[in-house]
Amino acid sequence: MRLLKFILLAGLLVVLPFLGQAATEQTDAAAVVHAAGEAVATTAEHGHEEHHGLPAYAPQIKLGPFTVTNSMIMTWIVAILVIVFAQFATRKIQAVPSGAQNFWEFLVEGLYGFLEGIIGSHLVKKTFWFFATIFIFILFTNWAGLFPGVGSIGWGEHAHGSFMGLDSFSHVSRPLFRGANADLNMTSAMAIVFFLMWIVWSLQSNGVGGFLKHIFGYSGDATGFMRIGLIAVFLAVGVLEVISIAFRPVSLSFRLYGNIFAGENLLESMALMGGKWFGWLVPLPFYFMELIVGLVQALVFMLLTAIFTSLMCSHGDDHAHGHEGEDKAHH
Repeated sequence: MRLLKFILLAGLLVVLPFLGQAATEQTDAAAVVHAAGEAVATTAEHGHEEHHGLPAYAPQIKLGPFTVTNSMIMTWIVAILVIVFAQFATRKIQAVPSGAQNFWEFLVEGLYGFLEGIIGSHLVKKTFWFFATIFIFILFTNWAGLFPGVGSIGWGEHAHGSFMGLDSFSHVSRPLFRGANADLNMTSAMAIVFFLMWIVWSLQSNGVGGFLKHIFGYSGDATGFMRIGLIAVFLAVGVLEVISIAFRPVSLSFRLYGNIFAGENLLESMALMGGKWFGWLVPLPFYFMELIVGLVQALVFMLLTAIFTSLMCSHGDDHAHGHEGEDKAHH
């Protein structure tokens, strides 16, 4: 069973980029992202040099018969490293953990206790695997995007002159690697997967009738015309709730993408501001800030998805607990 879960999680991390890319191609998000890239792009005129910033859309790379993006490659690298590290840390479980095992147990137990206090002990048993995976994956992909070479090695535009015998570059327009969450495809894929899981968990906890009643139903004790009016009001509120639910994947994906994309552009701008000699020094304070931003954004994504799930499923879980208590009392 443990091996099956490991295989499913590994497959999920590999498929996520393809899912996000397909979803974006089927909508007008590509046009929106392209327009956003043009809006974010800044022009700094130094003679004939122009700086356009990190492109909002991920450049495509041909790998034999397949076409992938540089953010997909970064996603695979991070996923493989996390899986290998987890397997290495847990290959020989010890009663008194140390080293890598101690780190993973601290991380997993801390996340479990944190989520248990938010969504309850019953719901966390069902959903912890997803929320913990999302947090760990987003955290490490955010931090991996800060490594030297990510976003700064690739194909670009030549500037006038040279440095230490090498031609100078004014801008890397097609980086070989790119932060995974600086690509809207990746964040959209995670938001869509969560939305599908949210529907499954909601139907499991409430059933189809309970699901619709939770959104549109009126459970008060009013009578007569007052009851009819309140039912109409709750139906209208339910329509607004459906619209809100439909936009949750949009807000989740754009929040994470916007923060990480802006952070990468900020670091590049600070490096260019430092010039040829101090381009490595000026961004350093902002690197520490981006470490915090990466942690906060992973936490925010996990918290919002957990709270959205709890709002719909906790009532069904409490109802189930009540029946269990009644059965124990009868016995």
